[in-house]
Amino acid sequence: MISRRGVMGLGAAAVAGVAGAFALRGMRTAARLDQARALYRTGLMPPQTAQKVYHLGHSLVGRDMPAMLAQLAPAGHDFASQLGWGTPLRSHWEPQVEINGYETENAHPKFAPARDSLQSAAFDAVVMTEMVELKDAIKYHDSAAYLAKWAALARGARADVRLFLYETWHHIDDPAGFYDRIQTDFSDLWLEKLALPAALDIGAPIYVIPGGQVLASMGYALDIADGIGNLKNLEALMARTPEGAVDTIHLSDAGNYLIALTHYATIYQRDPRGLRFALRRADGTPADAPDAEAAAMMQGIVWDTVRNMRPYSGLTV
Repeated sequence: MISRRGVMGLGAAAVAGVAGAFALRGMRTAARLDQARALYRTGLMPPQTAQKVYHLGHSLVGRDMPAMLAQLAPAGHDFASQLGWGTPLRSHWEPQVEINGYETENAHPKFAPARDSLQSAAFDAVVMTEMVELKDAIKYHDSAAYLAKWAALARGARADVRLFLYETWHHIDDPAGFYDRIQTDFSDLWLEKLALPAALDIGAPIYVIPGGQVLASMGYALDIADGIGNLKNLEALMARTPEGAVDTIHLSDAGNYLIALTHYATIYQRDPRGLRFALRRADGTPADAPDAEAAAMMQGIVWDTVRNMRPYSGLTV
């Protein structure tokens, strides 16, 4: 890399040459992104049957959200997962890299080893996500390459598998601003640095489940309305620590319900309005449910957001 001092010491012709090289690199990057975007033009047809879904990720997937999705989905929906604590896709892939929290996060009946599961061709859809902080995952863990590796593994076993990238979020007290970062990170990181390069690498779209977009949209709606139904504000969507403080990244039951709706709308390509809202956690206990007013707002925001994310959410209508 040429330092600022090095550039200052170059002649005019050399500086122009450096600038031209960077411009050419930018043009090539833009062209590759355009090629990737073209993969999304046709979108997805809604699945005709209940889906068997594999979830690969970490605690922002968790146990309760997939269990709630199964309660919203058509009869016959099934799922399995492999999770860790803050786990990048690279750690799930490389056998010599430790997955923190592996035994704890996977101590449940729906655990199934990721590589064997995807190679089995038993799953209709594979939902993958990357660690938080995403910009660190991209910088240090080669995120796009490992997303492509997992996607290629699934497609190699089953050509018609549906591939999804679950967009998550950062801490709600992020110094750069939670809502500002959600808005900019979707295009700059989730799409241009992760989903699109990986899709181009495998020659097939990896559709985006816009969890972060939905969480921010619902939080903003709650904040400006000073509460909707039995939900007061963004913090109502977040879990609590053992000490009772707001967990600034993990979800409450209401938050998990919101993200389960988002998975439903994207995976099934269906309007979630009118779905039930009194659900159970993965352990069978009743979840703390939104009331009818809050649930209706959640469902509407999910559907509007998933439609607004076209073509990357796969919707065609």
